[in-house]
Amino acid sequence: MAAIKEPWGLSVLGAGSVSAEPRLAHVDLAVDLLAPTPKAAFAEAGAAVTRLRSVLREHGIPDSDVSGSRLQLTSQYRGYGADRTFHGYACVATYTVRTEALAGLELLIEDAVTAGANRVDAVRFEVDDKPAMRDEARHRAVAAARRKAEVYAQACGLRLGPVIHIEDVDPESLDVRSHGRRTGGDPEDDGSLTPGSVRVEAAVLLGFALLPE
Repeated sequence: MAAIKEPWGLSVLGAGSVSAEPRLAHVDLAVDLLAPTPKAAFAEAGAAVTRLRSVLREHGIPDSDVSGSRLQLTSQYRGYGADRTFHGYACVATYTVRTEALAGLELLIEDAVTAGANRVDAVRFEVDDKPAMRDEARHRAVAAARRKAEVYAQACGLRLGPVIHIEDVDPESLDVRSHGRRTGGDPEDDGSLTPGSVRVEAAVLLGFALLPE
């Protein structure tokens, strides 16, 4: 039978979340081509990049909302050991496109792929003020923890005392066996993102003193 070796009060976990419609999206695209010679690889990738830039401007996206890498060239091989053979030269350029025109996002991606961005690595939806959503989620997490603590205290015939411990918790790794704590990771980076909404979560571990009725 489990025993509390060092009784001190009441420890409870609270979680809260806030959802909002996305206001902008970040699309990770890449031009990724293979050619038999470096010259051909650079030429084909350069032409694809030019077409991609033109398409983005046609969609009203300024160059300032497009961040990209330089063309990178690597040798590609197939097989291993004695069976290893040269496959060609891969030329890659990656881009992240920021847009607030969510209604035209599907067409933008289709046109970008047609222009030569043959890899779509990710589509991330964001809100205007995620820090404010995070703060609200934390307020809700604290309120949830306090409500839970009040129920426990009342059920035990006690009064809830002041908070004597506050611990931020990563909401993505909640586990009843460890109060949701995780080694490593940054809870500032969490949040479940979907095209329909952006959900920001928070969790907190609160410790309360207990007082007699």
